[in-house]
Amino acid sequence: MDPEIARRLAAYDRTQLTLCSIGSHSALDVASGARAAGLRNLVVTAAGRQQTYARYYARAREPARGCVDATLELNAFSDLLDDAVQRRLLASNVIFIANRSFEVYLHQRFSYDEIERGMRVPMFGNRRLLRAEERDEANNQYALLRAAGIRHPRQFGFPAEIDRLAIVKAPHAKVSFERAFFLCSNPREYAETAARLIAAGMLTPDGLAAAVIEEYALGPSVNLNFFYSPILGELELCGTDTRRQTNLEGLRNVPPAALEMLRDVPMRLEEAGHIATTLTESMLEKAFEMGERFVAAARAANPPGVIGPFALQCVVVAGPPKEFVCYDVSLRIPGSPGTRYTPYSAYRWGRDVSVGERIAMEVVFARDGDRLGEILT
Repeated sequence: MDPEIARRLAAYDRTQLTLCSIGSHSALDVASGARAAGLRNLVVTAAGRQQTYARYYARAREPARGCVDATLELNAFSDLLDDAVQRRLLASNVIFIANRSFEVYLHQRFSYDEIERGMRVPMFGNRRLLRAEERDEANNQYALLRAAGIRHPRQFGFPAEIDRLAIVKAPHAKVSFERAFFLCSNPREYAETAARLIAAGMLTPDGLAAAVIEEYALGPSVNLNFFYSPILGELELCGTDTRRQTNLEGLRNVPPAALEMLRDVPMRLEEAGHIATTLTESMLEKAFEMGERFVAAARAANPPGVIGPFALQCVVVAGPPKEFVCYDVSLRIPGSPGTRYTPYSAYRWGRDVSVGERIAMEVVFARDGDRLGEILT
């Protein structure tokens, strides 16, 4: 553990540890999990986005209800690194749980170096791995997947190389934290679709130049939501889910006779929610093998490696034999609370355990064993 983080943690009242996250993405899962494990919680909200946490899910009595103990409203999420806010969190004995919204909103204003330095609060997990989700970072998720020997879609360096169905992942021109995806199967289709999206204001030439072009894997998608426990020294599968995305879901439901009318409608993959899905039991060992290799690769690349939740987002492609193709990696808590409604956590713990509660359990295990330094950075 960094000496400065260790010094701040030493000043904490360990009977009052508080799990804290950005009020978006998975904050309710963290708050509910903290409560289930006997810890306090705090949700950091932004102006205009506080009602979910400060009103509708706030804890109340007679009858007992809600899960959010307290909220801290900021003008903007990026104000989280302000000195006064950091001091407030330290005074509240906060252990911070990073979610995707934390990365997205802060990275709009700060570099990852600035985020890592500016977060003076102890963080659950390896803060130095968060940047690996970004495809333009050195030692990113592709490097980790290659080191782990995990199959991922072939990448095309230039549009001229496209010789099969491919997906182009470029930043959206108007919504910076989303991407404008489109499909093409040859250089001509790439050029035509890109020109149409630029004209529509969804892409910029600079964004297109920085886009990732990769083979489109055909098959059902499944997010393998893992948890690596330094305290137990074990990998576990918390659950599995798949995404519901606009406007992809709508396009899938269009009758074939109407498809021609929508040929110029660009595909969007904006998150709308998640639904639970399960694996055939014969695929579980392959899933665990991938997860173990990824944990080992992350530990070698950036010690201490993965701490807590991570996800390998995969497509199951036809064989024989069927196998996983990993098209994305999440190196923090997943966005789906539905993982608890698949059976995998109950097979391990005898009951359904959400990822938020599993994090809280790990904090309690570490606190009671005087091993917090092994799970915080």
